[in-house]
Amino acid sequence: MTRGVPAKQAPPSSGPLAACRRPIARLGGGNTAICRTAALLLSAGCALMFAASALGATATVGLGTAASFSVLGGSTVTNTGPTTMFGDLGLSPGSSVTGAPHVLGATHVDDAVAIGAKNALTTAYNNAASRPSSGSAGTDLSGQVFLPGVRTASSSLLLSSGSVTLDAEGNPNAVFIFQISSTLITGSNTSVVLTGGAQACNVFWQVGSSATLGTGTSFVGTIMASATITANTAATIHGRLLASTGAVNLDTNTITTSNCASSTTGEGGGGETITPAELAAGIPGVTAPASPGSTPTGPGTTAVPRPPIGSRTTGKRGAARKGRHKKSSKPHPSARPALPNKRGAFTG
Repeated sequence: MTRGVPAKQAPPSSGPLAACRRPIARLGGGNTAICRTAALLLSAGCALMFAASALGATATVGLGTAASFSVLGGSTVTNTGPTTMFGDLGLSPGSSVTGAPHVLGATHVDDAVAIGAKNALTTAYNNAASRPSSGSAGTDLSGQVFLPGVRTASSSLLLSSGSVTLDAEGNPNAVFIFQISSTLITGSNTSVVLTGGAQACNVFWQVGSSATLGTGTSFVGTIMASATITANTAATIHGRLLASTGAVNLDTNTITTSNCASSTTGEGGGGETITPAELAAGIPGVTAPASPGSTPTGPGTTAVPRPPIGSRTTGKRGAARKGRHKKSSKPHPSARPALPNKRGAFTG
């Protein structure tokens, strides 16, 4: 290699660009239009693949006017102890609400709003029940990890101990639907854990019979039960308890209503709307949305901020640039005087 002449980098031997270079080299550049067309077709193909992937994802369930309700019952709503719900309380066609739960939203008992919400619940229930299954949920959720999709239990579904994990794999719009033919029962002090950016507003439990949450259960998602829902002592719910025909029985519970832009219509995605009061309630899984410039994380984790401008990382880069500038600003040594030409030497 001649000193002072930079070496040329060899073009890649494979890949789309290399495939274009080879015919151009052989045909003297006459194939440029073909290569451009091929590149456009490749880009269009990639776009179609991404669109197909998005279309193949499980869509969320729109709750309509039922989305604002923490509790919606059919026959009665009963309560024992200091229960607090952050959304609305509704009942229809029944008219008996006992135990005076603390309702931070509105209360609708067998009025037009409650009737409309019950109709919306029926639509949402049938929507969730009609989704094609992605696979079996088994009979016991304990210790299992589920990715987004629709899971089916052919009879009852149990969370006997420990926890079940729902992993969104970094997609905050990932949807989890559990279709349960009979009952849903959780043991004492069990929990539903969200990870990978999963959000409670995208978790749905369609229950063919009744649902029972054990003492101290930390539950996540919207329960849509055909019959009765019972939340035992100190169970917490980040979601909703919606019973079509039966009662909703409460006992010293805290219910925070998880709402996304898609909760009502089933479209739009987006992050959860969390109020300061809900954050202060200390419900597991209820955390403030990640701030701009933070790495997305799942509920219950701490967002890790990116290095700000002027941090140690950017400072090192700046110092390196200054160093290069100093080197380039140093005066170059004067050129040596030309030597006399020898006989036969090339003189230019």
